[in-house]
Amino acid sequence: MSTEPRTAVQAEAGTPPAPSGSLWTELRNAIRGTGADYTRIPLRRAVFLLAVPMVLELVLESTFAIVDIYFVGKLGASAVATVGLTETFLYLLYSVAMGFAMAVTAVVARRIGEHQREEAAISAVQAIFLALLASVPFAVAGIVWAQDLLRLMGGDAWVVEHGYRYMQWMLGSNAVIMLLFVINAIFRGAGDAAIAMRVLFVANGLNIVLDPILIFGFGPIPAMGVEGAAIATVIGRSVGVLMQLWVLFRGSQHLRVSRAQIAWHGAILLNILRTSLGGIGQTLVATTSWIFLMRILAAIGSEAVAGATITIRIMMFTLMPAWGMSNAAATLVGQNLGAGEPGRAEASVWRIGWYNMVFTVAVSLAFFFFSRPLIGLFSQDPQVVAVGAEWLRILSYSYFVYGWWMVAVQAFNGAGDTVTPTKINLVFFWLIQIPLSYALATLLGWQHSGVFWGVFVSETSVGLFTLWLFTRGKWKTAKV
Repeated sequence: MSTEPRTAVQAEAGTPPAPSGSLWTELRNAIRGTGADYTRIPLRRAVFLLAVPMVLELVLESTFAIVDIYFVGKLGASAVATVGLTETFLYLLYSVAMGFAMAVTAVVARRIGEHQREEAAISAVQAIFLALLASVPFAVAGIVWAQDLLRLMGGDAWVVEHGYRYMQWMLGSNAVIMLLFVINAIFRGAGDAAIAMRVLFVANGLNIVLDPILIFGFGPIPAMGVEGAAIATVIGRSVGVLMQLWVLFRGSQHLRVSRAQIAWHGAILLNILRTSLGGIGQTLVATTSWIFLMRILAAIGSEAVAGATITIRIMMFTLMPAWGMSNAAATLVGQNLGAGEPGRAEASVWRIGWYNMVFTVAVSLAFFFFSRPLIGLFSQDPQVVAVGAEWLRILSYSYFVYGWWMVAVQAFNGAGDTVTPTKINLVFFWLIQIPLSYALATLLGWQHSGVFWGVFVSETSVGLFTLWLFTRGKWKTAKV
């Protein structure tokens, strides 16, 4: 099997890849980045070169989330609830950022597959413009109405009085979150996944170092409590964005933005916006569903919110490798459709789906047998531990479905068909998950358990349905 990376010049000229090296050489190539043409090299190698840095990228991101909640958890249940309630609004922001990211990955990947690098670079600039414009309303809302928003979500007196500064920092500086998402999506779509990985390594490394210093104080630096966690995040991500911009304009293996391309291109911008609406819609539907669920849990108590927040952090940490694999599928689908290879695009999805299933089955066993010790790492409150452990056990029953669900959704998104997952989410989250969770938790009196079982039923169903719809093959005809 060929393993030596192709340069960008070789890819454009259509010359065959160089002879292969060892597995360790390929691992080094994946981490460093290559100029390989992912529409021409052997599929297993293409998956490996893209998936390794994408998995590491998201593991780094989730590692920060786990470390962050570990330190905040030492401040008590209300501090953890502050993070959880703030994240319900950050999820709205993530919906927009991820929608843009899905669109720009699809568009850039398609242009790279068509060997239109100039168009890919111009599309990248338009995506950055959109990200900056979209950040403004979130910043205003977070700075001006932080306490009102926490009160609306049912935060207790401590959360409203002491936690609002955390929300002000996180929402007020959301432009760096937007840019971090969107520019890394540009790199992934172009096939430069190793760059996105290195950016998050620097950004989240800074976060992890600064978290305990700013939360608990160190030397002349005063203890800032939960606000310190937000400041650490903002500093780390800002440095990451500066690094992204430097690489983007210096040029990577597959893409370079020049000064001449920094201009408003209405038609391209509207194409990205139109494609992103489906991506925003699918994540917004899922996110608003989670806001309703958090509101139900807040009515039960801060311990329920804290337990659910810790569980979600653990869940996201364990799903990041699967998300990384799924992101590789999106890039491979987009580039291969651009190169006129729909069969190869579909084959990449099935291959990655099996990898994901094996991984998530292994994780589900850990959730089932070690649920209490896992939650106990982040909280000593017995009620918080009981709530979180219960949800981990429920998740373990069908966790493997999440792996297939993610790769099928990313296949649609990588093809540019972002509308289909939106319609699916609308039915399964708004029409099934919210009413079912409310009925079980409130009407039947199951409390937090009702929410968890409602999530189990709806998300297992949506995963199986999405995979079935993928097998129909209509996504192969999407145009971007």
